[in-house]
Amino acid sequence: MLRLNVFYSLTDTAHKEAAEKAGKELVAASLNDKGCISYDMLASTTRPGEYMIIETWQDAPSLEAHMNAPHFTSLVPELQLYGEMRIEQFEF
Repeated sequence: MLRLNVFYSLTDTAHKEAAEKAGKELVAASLNDKGCISYDMLASTTRPGEYMIIETWQDAPSLEAHMNAPHFTSLVPELQLYGEMRIEQFEF
């Protein structure tokens, strides 16, 4: 299995509503992707504009298919308009 921890920081909190909407759409669609074990977006309770997307995938082909899915290729670039992402990937 693969785990991705995506740390997401808004560059301007004025975009909070748009980023959260795109994030919720990404989570809802990704949960239906084949091989998705779990997928969630959490907001920091202590730092406004800081989020973490936590993904668990069955295997690398499932993650690759997800990254090529229409919801991913449209919503991730939208999120990147509003903030920066840093990704940690683990295999277990």
